[in-house]
Amino acid sequence: MIDAALQALVALADPVRFAILVGGVLVGLVLGVIPGLGGVVGLSLLIPFTYNLDTYSAFALLLGMAATSTVSDLIPAVLFGVPGSVGAAATVIDGHTLAKKGQAGRALGAGYAAALVGGVLGAVLLAAVIPLIRPFVLHIGSPELLSFSIFGLSMVAVLSGRAPLKGFAGAGLGIMLAMIGSGSQTGTERWTFGTLYLWDHFPLVPFTLGLFAMPELAEMAIMRTTIARESSAIDFSLRAQWGGARDALRHWWLVLRCGCLGAVLGTVPGLGAASIDWIAYGHAVRTERKAPAFGEGDIRGVIAPEASNNAKEGGHLITTIAFGVPSGASMAVLLSAFLLHGLVPGPDMLTKHLDVTFLMVWSLTLAHVIGGLICFAASGTFARVASVPAGKLVPIVLGVMFLSAFQGSQSWGDLYTLVLFGAVGWLMKLLNWPRPPLMLGFVLGTVFERNLFISTEIYGAAWIYRPVVLAVLAVTLWVVLGPLKNNVQDLVRTFRSARGPRVQFNLAVAFNVAVLAVVGTALWQARDWPWEAKLVPHSAAYTALIFAALNLLTELFFSPAAQPAGSAAPVHSGMDTAMTRHAPLGRSLRHFAWMICFLAVAYGIGLLPGIFFLILLHSRFEFGERWRTAVISAVATTVLSWVVFDQIFSLVWPQSILGEAMPAFRASLDFI
Repeated sequence: MIDAALQALVALADPVRFAILVGGVLVGLVLGVIPGLGGVVGLSLLIPFTYNLDTYSAFALLLGMAATSTVSDLIPAVLFGVPGSVGAAATVIDGHTLAKKGQAGRALGAGYAAALVGGVLGAVLLAAVIPLIRPFVLHIGSPELLSFSIFGLSMVAVLSGRAPLKGFAGAGLGIMLAMIGSGSQTGTERWTFGTLYLWDHFPLVPFTLGLFAMPELAEMAIMRTTIARESSAIDFSLRAQWGGARDALRHWWLVLRCGCLGAVLGTVPGLGAASIDWIAYGHAVRTERKAPAFGEGDIRGVIAPEASNNAKEGGHLITTIAFGVPSGASMAVLLSAFLLHGLVPGPDMLTKHLDVTFLMVWSLTLAHVIGGLICFAASGTFARVASVPAGKLVPIVLGVMFLSAFQGSQSWGDLYTLVLFGAVGWLMKLLNWPRPPLMLGFVLGTVFERNLFISTEIYGAAWIYRPVVLAVLAVTLWVVLGPLKNNVQDLVRTFRSARGPRVQFNLAVAFNVAVLAVVGTALWQARDWPWEAKLVPHSAAYTALIFAALNLLTELFFSPAAQPAGSAAPVHSGMDTAMTRHAPLGRSLRHFAWMICFLAVAYGIGLLPGIFFLILLHSRFEFGERWRTAVISAVATTVLSWVVFDQIFSLVWPQSILGEAMPAFRASLDFI
């Protein structure tokens, strides 16, 4: 093994191969910054370029890209509240809050350091445990996957903070959203409303961007603020970045724990990158001292998910290399590169091709180091974006976000989903409804349902007695009971110290009534579904119904001023608590009116021209920017978007009214 490791290192040290690795790193950094792109898109793009490369060079290029796309996705998460990939969604909670406080440099520095350590740790574990983990991975079946999804859902108790009723209701709604589409057991159409778009479930990218990113941009546009609210405290210096790195070193035990957690969970096929960072974040909240600071700009809320998000790549490779079982979509794409270069995952990768396996280890390690150093060098430039006025920044980011959301399924439905859940996320933020539980239910709902039915079909009730299942469920109880006990105590204190009945109708009550109406309507429509098709949707719907009804009682009859002293802080999201209740109504309505007008214009003349006019008119008439600034922003963004999405990624643009009319117009000209 030592000889194979040294042979791989010498091969990678070749100047040409090292340059190829650096090229892959640069591509990964660029893709990570653009929301909606990432490892899957990057691998799909680069695999054709490996046709004429030797095996060492090919995997140096591919893994250099795959490793660093999870490093730079921290940048939009911190600066804009836009997760560069679904694996960076949990980072938004504290990372973007720190940017609002003028500490973008510190947040980026801590995130890069945690990502570097987590990535290297994942690579080291890959090298160390491949021979040891084989029996464990082969033992994992649907009951174990089911227990892992239950463990993930248990984080709702941790992520709900002072709003347990809203948190559990949100988790139920998230599972309901995950159930939309063709049922995996019976093929039943569930809440599709006869639309082909919903047949294959909601795409994750527009849902995530709408729920987390749109509300942050809406707040900037409505309140006319920069990203950093405390402008006098903005520190872009290298000292601030190294201060963040020292934060990561000071919390080294958290970095190691979350790195190991991410690497281990990365080996579990089907768990998904979207849930691993939430589990790591919930673990940090549950185990760290002085947890009330989480959600309000705690640096540990950046360190924990970033360490796990980057360590999971090593875990993904373990099952892909050793067993040919991809743990995620990007690894499924990488398998095609294995076949292209004549490699067969399995025992051969641990014997005849052990040098290639170690080259992957070295590539992961060096890519994280190089990517981390590049990001540290550029952090000052990125962090300065935090002081750019909303009028210059919001229209451009909105345009890029619409293009990123369209990557979901390349349908107009992606854009409608983005705007719809942008409005829902804005209201949830305004009314202090925690959004992470909704996201957690959405990403784990399908995994939970699929493995529940497979487990009960094969093992009956005996699936619960398997050793790994019992161990995971025991840990789940430990995770749930502490926060649940605190939440119940907080609710009891709230009811006891309430000022008395005060029936009143406001926006919070209206939103709660709307939630109940949606859930009730969904239950009515699902009444005739087969039992197998409605078991999980009904369970989730009744959970949402019960907790939303209890929350409505507190909204109607108990004063919000009765806040129990010493209760747990709103861990669910510092973003949610930062929203002012005095957002100008006119600006709020105008902001979403701009979004609706954009959809109408884009449907008429095309998506890319629509983005040009959105940036131009939005900058000029909503924010009062000069024509010169508006034109430059619109032209530069449109041209760059055309180069990236059309020329490089060959995006199939959606059909528009003008596009449909052009063939007929040309035919008429030819006839004339």
